Amino acid sequence: MPGTIGGCERERRSDMAVEREVEVVAGDVRLGGTLAVPEGARGLVIFAHGSGSSRHSPRNRYVAYSLRMAGLGTLLFDLLTEEEEEEDEVTAALRFDIDFLARRLGEVTDWVLGHPELGRMRVGYFGSSTGAAAALVAAAERPKTIAAVVSRGGRPDLAGGALERVVAPTLFIVGGADDVVLELNQRAMERLGGPKELEVIAGATHLFEERGALERVAEVAAGWFTRILGVPQELETRP
Repeated sequence: MPGTIGGCERERRSDMAVEREVEVVAGDVRLGGTLAVPEGARGLVIFAHGSGSSRHSPRNRYVAYSLRMAGLGTLLFDLLTEEEEEEDEVTAALRFDIDFLARRLGEVTDWVLGHPELGRMRVGYFGSSTGAAAALVAAAERPKTIAAVVSRGGRPDLAGGALERVVAPTLFIVGGADDVVLELNQRAMERLGGPKELEVIAGATHLFEERGALERVAEVAAGWFTRILGVPQELETRP
């Protein structure tokens, strides 16, 4: 794949796939992204970060690494352009505008589906905090496209009426000590329209900073996505 992704600026070997800095087209804007696709991958997970974060989030990058080790492709991207980030620093209007973020995530999904190398793969969303709400809204708008959703410490309550229209199998991962968010996730679970599960990480707080907490997040997320999006071809053919 080297040299075939538009906007490629650099590559680095991080694990079993090469990470590429790419320029993602979303409607009439271009966003910075980090793409990595292991050989034989049948699924691609698009990450939607929370407010105040970016594609460089160390937690999401760790989860993305774990997904790649399980044979899945990953795309992390910035939900806002640099100009939007600068304009939004005071009002924080866009980073909490779930409908806007969901539209942008949908536009990035359209870019993936139209890409000659990525469009063949099944697509899932991994959302954190407000990014999880955007992922749920975008999944509801694309019921035949989005095959799976995982929310880490998410705010699914902000997805509003879209919850009932989500048909993709959805996994909520919440810290057991994150009391308020846990209750919000439990209430949202009752409204979700499709298959769903709730994974509570005992003793973990909102950022999963406790020992072993983030590792558990990555483990259950990888299990969810590989089961639904499909194991890579080389693993499928092993005796």
